[in-house]
Amino acid sequence: MKVTKSIAYKNIIKRPLRSGMLIILAAFLSFSVFAGTMITDSLKRGFNSLKQRLGADIMVVPYEATMKTDLSNIVLQGNTGYFYMSDNVLDKVAKMDGVGQISAQFFLASTSSGCCSLPVQIIGYDPETDFTITPWIKKSYGGPIDYLDVVVGNDLNAFVGDELSFYGVKVRIAAKLDKTGTTYDTAVFTNKETIVALIKSSLDKKMNEFADIDPDKVVSCILVNVADDYVTEEVLNDINIHVKKVKAIQTKNMISGISDSLSAVSDVTGGLMVAVWILALVIMVVAFFMMINERKKEFAVLRVLGASRKKLSSIVMKEGLMLALCGSVLGTLIGLVIIIPFNGFIENKLNLPFLLPGVGMIITISLLSVFVSALFGALTSAWAAYRISRLETGTILREVN
Repeated sequence: MKVTKSIAYKNIIKRPLRSGMLIILAAFLSFSVFAGTMITDSLKRGFNSLKQRLGADIMVVPYEATMKTDLSNIVLQGNTGYFYMSDNVLDKVAKMDGVGQISAQFFLASTSSGCCSLPVQIIGYDPETDFTITPWIKKSYGGPIDYLDVVVGNDLNAFVGDELSFYGVKVRIAAKLDKTGTTYDTAVFTNKETIVALIKSSLDKKMNEFADIDPDKVVSCILVNVADDYVTEEVLNDINIHVKKVKAIQTKNMISGISDSLSAVSDVTGGLMVAVWILALVIMVVAFFMMINERKKEFAVLRVLGASRKKLSSIVMKEGLMLALCGSVLGTLIGLVIIIPFNGFIENKLNLPFLLPGVGMIITISLLSVFVSALFGALTSAWAAYRISRLETGTILREVN
């Protein structure tokens, strides 16, 4: 039998208000499952991406930098900023026991004035020793990063082959990176030689706060991976004790606040999902209960005409499944339209790393949302069908009369 000719379909069409309400409730269920799962998963992916981007056990910075309230913002939140210390620190730290991989990075913030194409955080690294940025770049670009070449984050409105100008120095975009869901999506990366040239130019134009530095003999921070069989805390304490004017920070402590925020958002999201489920289910149960009372006469007439209890239950079950499936698809589509195009807005409002899953995972979450919502609708209609199967025709007719 065609769906449009079935009794269940005709009943749905005849009662658009009631049917619309049940569809909306199912859509709420589906949307809450989809949105909650997508947001929680994207936050976890963004957080894991941030940990990979930091990619080191210890970060060593000038002690003065720790006095700035924007240190974590520069490193984690993508705010523009820079600080420097002597590159002698790199040699001292490298010789200490327990130090495995070690590499320096160089920071420079461009401005929005006529000297620069756009205000961004510029991060320089040494390709020969780097173990955090290079692996990430290789996923998007396998070629060399030559002198005056830069690599841009995914969110910047700039493309491969374009030229940018920073402090009067023209650079070429060699590659654009895959999205990470972190603040690195709005940063610019380049090699040591290029960043030194940019720092020199910023000094020549008197647009650098550190007028007395030698760009060839400074670094901004040092990333350290602890060697095997050594304890991170012990190596960190040795650096802080034996190397003057610096502060060694354990990177996992830097992101602990983000981890706490992520956990709080996940808890709130999960709580809201449960609340929506309970509310929607209660309303759906009430709606089906009212529907049964409203249609007692209809069911009694059908029984007199020969319809079995099983047939009546089947009609109600089909109605519930049709409405639940329609609402589930609608709610999931609304979630897709809201979350995917506006993921950047969500990230800014949450102020947390936010990385959408791949197409395959989005499809999986969508199907899961439809299934869960349709399942709840089916269970509710099954309850209604059970109630109908218990109705006595004689009793109903006497009540109607």
